[in-house]
Amino acid sequence: MKTTRREFIRSSAMVGIGFLGLYKYAVADASVIPAEPGYGYGPLIPDRKRIFNLPKGFSYQIISKQGTPMSDGLLVPGKGDGMATFTGNNDRTILIRNHENIPNDLRNGPFGRRNELLFKVDKRKFYDYGSGRFPCIGGTTTLVYNHQTKKVEKEFLSLVGTIRNCAGGPTPWNSWITCEETLEKANGTLEKDHGYVFEVPATENGGLAEPIPIKAMGRFNHEAVAVDPKTGIVYLTEDDAEGLLYRFIPSMPGKLHQGGTLQALAYRDQRSLDTRNWEGISPYTLAVKKMSPVRWIDLDDIESPHNDLRHRGFVNGAARFARGEGMWHGNDEVYFACTNGGKKKAGQVFRYKPSPYEGTPRENETPGGIELFAEPNDKDILKYCDNLTIAPWGDVVLSEDDNHPFLVGITPAGGYYKLGENVGYESELAGAVFSPNGRTLFVNIQHAGLTLAIEGPWQSP
Repeated sequence: MKTTRREFIRSSAMVGIGFLGLYKYAVADASVIPAEPGYGYGPLIPDRKRIFNLPKGFSYQIISKQGTPMSDGLLVPGKGDGMATFTGNNDRTILIRNHENIPNDLRNGPFGRRNELLFKVDKRKFYDYGSGRFPCIGGTTTLVYNHQTKKVEKEFLSLVGTIRNCAGGPTPWNSWITCEETLEKANGTLEKDHGYVFEVPATENGGLAEPIPIKAMGRFNHEAVAVDPKTGIVYLTEDDAEGLLYRFIPSMPGKLHQGGTLQALAYRDQRSLDTRNWEGISPYTLAVKKMSPVRWIDLDDIESPHNDLRHRGFVNGAARFARGEGMWHGNDEVYFACTNGGKKKAGQVFRYKPSPYEGTPRENETPGGIELFAEPNDKDILKYCDNLTIAPWGDVVLSEDDNHPFLVGITPAGGYYKLGENVGYESELAGAVFSPNGRTLFVNIQHAGLTLAIEGPWQSP
């Protein structure tokens, strides 16, 4: 007999109080969510501040808040999304954070509600200045976090002029690839086409990255990327209900601006496979934990002025995925989430194992393989998985895109557990990522404009 999450909640009620969508759960002095037997760190304990529930022995602090001044004199932007961490000097972590902002949403931008701080940035540092009327206010910020003092020592704008920077991924050469989840084109206000990826160096020194789009990686609803450190090959997800999974083979590893080849994944033995498992729509049901060999299809016209790259790829044999979102490389494999995949449209997680000859003609001898790693079809276990990362001990950690979201862990064997619960705000969680030393997990409560640093007895649970 299945026990649902609601049966574990002893006394809970949502009470809105009207500030940034803030809400509270009134919970008795028992645990909110028990752990699945044998997995995780135990039940989640109600937070006295009623913001974020964590297992016993864990704690969080708010290290960044929307609208507060940064080191460069600008304001912390809102809608923090995907993030990555890099090793800094003297026990510091460099944290690069995306901001999923659109041009006319000034309340979430770094320049104030009337763009009164816009003069602080040279317009030549913008990718798109919006004709001076609606400057594009997506982009990234960089934080320098001191693990000894547990404080942010520096915080600054590091990319500006883009739109809806949703997720991305770290590179082995210490940069962050940030992705635009949009297909806006130049018009009477926008000066340039959008839908590209950009590279931001991981630095403690401040300053804005050169806003140069990597056009060879295609123009589509980009979401996340993962870079294989052995080959320099970049894997990319597409946030679309009919999206593809892409692979970019650079002409020179580590030099993405020098071009390369963009391809789409296809199942070797099943042409144009619909992996979504949607009842009544997907003609084939994909089984969990069944590894299948793949092939990769070259793509042309990758600037896709008609927004048809995914359709042309599917017609040519590529597999279709339900809103590919978070992606991460770990232990010689790539995990990625499909937010609306599965029979209940509640989410899937896939695992890709590259060929030992990945990206070369010999990969046909020993092709890479892909499997549907997880599809619980139970929203009490997992719902609308978005950003993901790999924990130091090898588990997948997922951020849910829901008004009452959890951080959910999945072990390599497929066991689920709850790692954290947002009980303070009607907002998705985004960008969960561990510090390089494994001591701190950072995560955004997106619509509240908060970034948390979580510490505790991390180990293989």
